[in-house]
Amino acid sequence: MNTEKVADYIINWLKEYATNAKVNGFVVGVSGGIDSALTSTLCAKTGLPTLCVEMPIHQAASQVSRAEEHIYQLKKRFENVSEIRVDLTSTFEEFKSIVPITENKDKVDLSLANTRARIRMTTLYYLAGIHGLLVAGTGNKVEDFGVGFYTKYGDGGVDLSPIADLMKSEVYELATYLGVPNSIQKAAPTDGLFGDSRTDEDQIGASYDELEWAMEMQDQSKTTDDFSGRKQEVFKVYTRLNSINQHKMLPIPVCEIPDSLK
Repeated sequence: MNTEKVADYIINWLKEYATNAKVNGFVVGVSGGIDSALTSTLCAKTGLPTLCVEMPIHQAASQVSRAEEHIYQLKKRFENVSEIRVDLTSTFEEFKSIVPITENKDKVDLSLANTRARIRMTTLYYLAGIHGLLVAGTGNKVEDFGVGFYTKYGDGGVDLSPIADLMKSEVYELATYLGVPNSIQKAAPTDGLFGDSRTDEDQIGASYDELEWAMEMQDQSKTTDDFSGRKQEVFKVYTRLNSINQHKMLPIPVCEIPDSLK
């Protein structure tokens, strides 16, 4: 990848899109992870107003400190960057207190994890609305179009996706080039939605490097029978998630009524 040219291309694409849409700039949810750090940096480099938003919900201290470190250095580098912190913990707790809780703990935990992401999405759109900004998505290609590792109408609810054509390895490459803090580059990727220390790899069952390989193999029309051992295991993980999460990647099904019935 020609890192410099790719960075310039994304920055120009963002600026042109915002200009054509006649909006002021961008709002980005900053989590302390590599994807949001890269996205907010790319938005900042457009020169347009870029609002970085921290939205902790029982967040681990390490995630909070990385987010704060990134925003601090971004504000030092770019005058067009501003920040706001919206602690959504009490909002999340209030939601939990008024919805029914079933005995199936796993389903409740997953549903509440997705609820965190959806509360954050609502917050970003509120801020976007009052400031005339676009919500910039932070999903990469493997997450968005490979395994569907995001929350539908949560972190998947955005106005535009500047890094969704980049593999995770390319995200790291671009982040290094653009000066994202080392603490973020070295941290194990996590969605931070469960309030514990589980990483993305813990949840998925494969590393991003492995998932990139599996995505490439699927593009080459390979099947599970073409592999053995760990590679076969990874390919099974990838194809299963790719299949069950198609509902996130495809347009919403519309029941089209035949003209003869109208």
